Amino acid sequence: MALLDAYQAVVCDLDGVVYRGPAAVPHAVEALQTCTLPVLYATNNASRTPETVAQHLVELGLTATAADVVTSAQAGAHHLAAELPPGSVVLAVGGEGVVRALTEQGLRAVPVREARDPEASYAAVLQGYGAELSASDLAEAAYAVQGGALWVATNTDRTLPTDRGNAPGNGTLVAAVEAAVQRPPVVVGKPHAPLYLLCAERVHHAPAELLAVGDRLDTDVAGAVETGMDSVLVLTGVDSAASLAVAPAPLRPTYLLEDLRGLHAAYTPAVRDADGWWDCGGHRRRLVEGRWKVEGSDGSRIERLRAAVAAVHEAADAGDLDEDLARSLVSEVDNRQ
Repeated sequence: MALLDAYQAVVCDLDGVVYRGPAAVPHAVEALQTCTLPVLYATNNASRTPETVAQHLVELGLTATAADVVTSAQAGAHHLAAELPPGSVVLAVGGEGVVRALTEQGLRAVPVREARDPEASYAAVLQGYGAELSASDLAEAAYAVQGGALWVATNTDRTLPTDRGNAPGNGTLVAAVEAAVQRPPVVVGKPHAPLYLLCAERVHHAPAELLAVGDRLDTDVAGAVETGMDSVLVLTGVDSAASLAVAPAPLRPTYLLEDLRGLHAAYTPAVRDADGWWDCGGHRRRLVEGRWKVEGSDGSRIERLRAAVAAVHEAADAGDLDEDLARSLVSEVDNRQ
């Protein structure tokens, strides 16, 4: 069985999994294009509309429409539509995707750049990422929240992966408003459940029947755990095997893959035997006094990493490893030529 055969649909992150900036992640397009399950592209980036995201995917070589894209802006608008009467006025902080999502839910969106009337009243604020947001825009959001508006943030990702590196994400902008208003918003994007629940609703399957795929432990994997989905961490984006080595149980994925090609292969997990060896595909390793003991086959890179991460988690959970040593031990395996 291929890994995908156990599921009814895939919920796939975008940044760091399918693309980095304008360029595709190696092997991602081929793996997704040959997937026979429904694939929903779920992103915490609220700045772009689903149509714009879908067009980017098509340019990369994928078959995708706006209906295949689920954004945190849509999750935020969906949440507000359940809380407010139709036609309620909402301050839209972020890119075009925030305005569009609110409008589609029957709410009256006022783009923050047009909101400079000190007498204006807003039922809510929906804050998402926008590359052109200014300090004045964030001030308008703070004024509205202080005036009694409900405040929903699409996500609180501190960074946004780009082709030039990590840029400040929506979380940094939300933190600026939070510092002014002295209270946190309701957050609907990953690692919280609403975005993943909206994906499950769209494909008419229970969350447990979906597989979440991402590159970040603190958002993609944590959100899957929160929602009751199995999850994949792919080593093509933000988090590495060393990051996973020090992750607490709620941030650990069900599966670890080198890249998206692994979705189409049978998954070989690391299994512990009675003597304390962790075996993955015949590659066996264990920790003895903080050092590796290895036997059996050499194994592939991902088999070595699965066995190493499992052994480190076992030792860390027992209190036998600190974070620095755990990270170092897995990095040693990952850096092996």
